[in-house]
Amino acid sequence: MVGACDRKHGISISSAAQFHCFHFLVMSCRERSRQAKSPDSAQCSDSRKERRETSRRKKKEDPLKPNHAEEKPSVKETTKEKGKHLTREHSREQQMPPEKTKTKTYSSRSKSVKTPPLHRDLGSQATTMRSETAKASLKATKSKAGGKAETLTHCIKAAGKMEGAQPEEKKIERPSGRKKETAAEKSYDTVDADKIKPRMLKTRSVSVDSVLQSTLRKLKIRVKDKSDTSKVVNDFIENLITYLKKETVYFQEVDEPLRTGSYYENLKISDPDEFDVMLPMPVERVQIEPFGENGAFYSVALKRGNSPLMKFQPNDILSASEMLQEFRKEVKKFAKGFPAWTIEKKKGGCPAVTLTHKVGSVIISLDVVLCLKVKLSWPPFTSNGLKIDQWLGTKVKQEYKRKPYYLVPKYEGRGNVKNDGVLNKDVWRVSFSHIEKDIIKKHGSEKTCCEREGASCCRKDCLKLLKHLLHLLKESNSSFAKFCSYHAKTTLLHACCSRTRDSDWAASDLNRCFGLLLQDFESHLRRGELNNFFIPSQNLLSGPGKSLCKHLADCVKEQRENGFPIFERDL
Repeated sequence: MVGACDRKHGISISSAAQFHCFHFLVMSCRERSRQAKSPDSAQCSDSRKERRETSRRKKKEDPLKPNHAEEKPSVKETTKEKGKHLTREHSREQQMPPEKTKTKTYSSRSKSVKTPPLHRDLGSQATTMRSETAKASLKATKSKAGGKAETLTHCIKAAGKMEGAQPEEKKIERPSGRKKETAAEKSYDTVDADKIKPRMLKTRSVSVDSVLQSTLRKLKIRVKDKSDTSKVVNDFIENLITYLKKETVYFQEVDEPLRTGSYYENLKISDPDEFDVMLPMPVERVQIEPFGENGAFYSVALKRGNSPLMKFQPNDILSASEMLQEFRKEVKKFAKGFPAWTIEKKKGGCPAVTLTHKVGSVIISLDVVLCLKVKLSWPPFTSNGLKIDQWLGTKVKQEYKRKPYYLVPKYEGRGNVKNDGVLNKDVWRVSFSHIEKDIIKKHGSEKTCCEREGASCCRKDCLKLLKHLLHLLKESNSSFAKFCSYHAKTTLLHACCSRTRDSDWAASDLNRCFGLLLQDFESHLRRGELNNFFIPSQNLLSGPGKSLCKHLADCVKEQRENGFPIFERDL
């Protein structure tokens, strides 16, 4: 072993010899790394290196210590064997007796020899050069494989033992290239996953945006179709009002038509095939009493007067069913002069007289609804409704409250069932469709919303998409027939009151806004509760039932989480 003492003579190695021995070990490590890289030149370089090192060692051998013999290891000795020699040497030093015994230790014998001044100078130079060589070697081997770093560690330990230093208590961690690589791979995978996830979400968002925009383009009504159908409908309604005023006895006081519904709210989708027109009959002196507990239905009693409608009040209650029956007869008479129009069969509980007409390739449907126009304060059940103060403002709310409301001949349940002496078929349902139409028109918290001077929002687009989604789900599952577009509109009105700012409905953020609206709709369905926007005591989801509502909520959620495949199939 390099640096080991001669057991026979017991004379320690000089400082200069120690330095050259350490230098030899470092050079040997470097030589072995070169051999690993170029095995073809390894044998030639070994012999030349050995002769060069032997010649240097003989020239610089200490002349004052002739009995000291060095044990020179073979250049081809492996790193593992050198480590074994160092371990045996360290164990031998620990087993040596103290200085008081006859056998002196290696370090005590080294101290007992007087070193000449020349040797002291050489020793100090050797110590300095060893530290510099060790630092340089450590830097050179940082980037090499684990086996090379391990060899350098053995060399440093051997140098410490040659100087009589105690071995370090703290173990030097052996760098493992494989472990570091594994850790780096894990770190890269984690970072890469963190980058990929938002990228995937962004890609998916772009894809959903594309589907929604494509769906809206498909739902857009062509201007020509809209013009053609509206002309036909308007012509029929104008002639009908003229007929009612001139040719009938009971409906001469009919007021100007009230055009409501999705077509006139610019919310119609796909085709301009559905129109809703209300024909109001003004009533000045009337007594309104709630019918039932939800505040949506009322019994009406005309006070004494000369109104022609008194014919339909035989028992102090204005009969909605008799009045609707008479109105239907008059419309039938009028429609005979318009053979292109066909009257549909009456549906139970429906307040409208439905007529159809084919315009081009589109069959349009017209619902003509007779109603009462009441110029009184709104019913008490509406006091907690219409919560638009933070959205459209208190002033707008007060203006709405001063407007009249309407009663349409509609009931729930079986028509011949009595409640407090009044038949179901003779009651009236309150309607605020004219207010709904105006709210949709003035939907922005800012007056310039969706105008040329202002920013655009996506409130109407979100409602169109929700109506279309509900329509497609109803087509795929007939059990959803009890759900209607009015559920979608009411959901939007509630959502606008909770997210009041126009920036909450930015047109560029359609995907997020529509997603939030669907979550609102799902929430209402899962609770089985969707309050009337004007009459909070009326639950619009009481009819379908909770189990069916939950089933629809699951279908809506599935579409929302999977990017609306039902829209893609329909494109």
